[in-house]
Parts: sequence; C-alpha cells; structure tokens
Amino acid sequence: MIIIKTGRDLESMRAACRVARAVLDEVAAAVAPGVTTRELDDYAAERIKHYNARSAFLGYRVGHLKYPCHTCISINEQVVHGLAGPRRIAFGDLVSIDVGVYYDGFVGDNARTVVAGGCTDPVALRLLEATETALQRGIAAAVAGNRVKDISRAVQQHVESHGFSVVREFVGHGVGRHMHEEPQVPNFVEPGRVSPLLRPGMTLAIEPMVNAGKPGVKRLKDGWTVVTEDGSLSAHFEHTVLVTEGAPEILTCTNQTSFALRAS
Repeated sequence: MIIIKTGRDLESMRAACRVARAVLDEVAAAVAPGVTTRELDDYAAERIKHYNARSAFLGYRVGHLKYPCHTCISINEQVVHGLAGPRRIAFGDLVSIDVGVYYDGFVGDNARTVVAGGCTDPVALRLLEATETALQRGIAAAVAGNRVKDISRAVQQHVESHGFSVVREFVGHGVGRHMHEEPQVPNFVEPGRVSPLLRPGMTLAIEPMVNAGKPGVKRLKDGWTVVTEDGSLSAHFEHTVLVTEGAPEILTCTNQTSFALRAS
C-alpha cells in the first residue's frame, strides 16, 4: 500500500530529511585520503546523536543478518551497503556515502558519491556527472499524473546515453515511517509491469546506482557489501522527494532553486 503524507506527517518528514542531509554533508566533508571507513562511520554516529536522531541502517534486518554500521560507505567498485572497517581511503577513490536517519518518527534518506582528494580519471568524473544528472532527471519526472516508470525512464535514458549502465538488483523506494515503503522506484523501465500513478503526498527515495561497466553486481561474503561483477567503478546519488500538485519538493535538498535549475 502506498502511504500518502499530509499535514503533521509531512512536517516530520521534512525535519527528518534536514537531519539526514546535514549528516551527509558533514560526513562527505570528512572524506580524505588516509581516513578509514570506520572513522567516517563513527563520525556519522556522533553527528546523528548530535541531532537527537538515530540511524535507520544500524540493526536493519535482512533474514538472519543485522546491519552493523550507522551508514553505508562504499568505495570504487562497491555499489551499495559497504561496511565500515579499517580500510583507509586512498587519493582518487570514489566514496559513496548513504545516510538514513529516524527523526520525529520518520525517515530521511540520501546518498552521494565524492572523490577523495581529487581525481584525474576521466571515466570516474564522467560517471559522477552522469549519475548525479540522472538523479536530477528522475526527480524532474516525479510529477503528479506521471507514473513511476517515467522516473525510471528518465534515469535510464540519461545513464545509457552516456555509455554507463544502471543496476537492476537494487532500486529506489517509498519512504516514510519505515525506510522501505511502497512503491519500488526502479532505475530502469520494466516492460509489462504495472507502474503506479504518482499522486501528491507520495514521498520517494530516488537513487540511481550506476556502473561504469556492465550492470551485473554480486554480494561479498560479509553478507552486505554489493560490488560490480566486472570490477568497474560505481556511483550512487539519492534524494528523498515529495510529489506535490506542482514541482517536486526535494526534501533532502537545502537549495531548492539551484537544484530545480540543474534539473531543467
């Protein structure tokens, strides 16, 4: 069932998303060569606590497994759900940071891929630009009266037009009182699948996961970390978005005007 948010629930969603964005900004700013992923996750935990929130990821259950970290930090060929640990970030690494928090009973969810120190790899730079712009295209399609597949098409067309591929096994999703709600928001069009109508009050986590090579992924033995099958680089950008009567509202964006201009 798709849950429509109104009134007080929307205000709580906005507050949760402001916290999630603040934490993501702070952790992304701390990415640097020599820093370990454990240090980044510990810093995220500290900042989440500072805002009187709690991680939406820590303890998240999939079968018998419970996610052991406050954030997902994925490097280079790691696509999503990377576990924090002793690995030291190197100059030029692509570092994807996914932050989800519970605040005032609701979830805010956002992600971003940044470069540690600097980058001279033209493929990596094109991948980052294509993935972030694909997110903008997807958000621009999140308009009442459209369908979820219009978001999917906008993302997929932009990514593939730049020679990259979208991950199939993991998708965006509704978000609200729970981290994962209906509907699913794929980054690709699924022929023959019924696609939900977008209605005002729907809140969606739109999150292109894009590989520089082929779309295939696999899970590592830790049970969580997902990597590209061919070892190619991957990037991940995400915003929580509210469908309105007019233009979409990016709940995890601090500058609506500039984002709308980039998305046009």
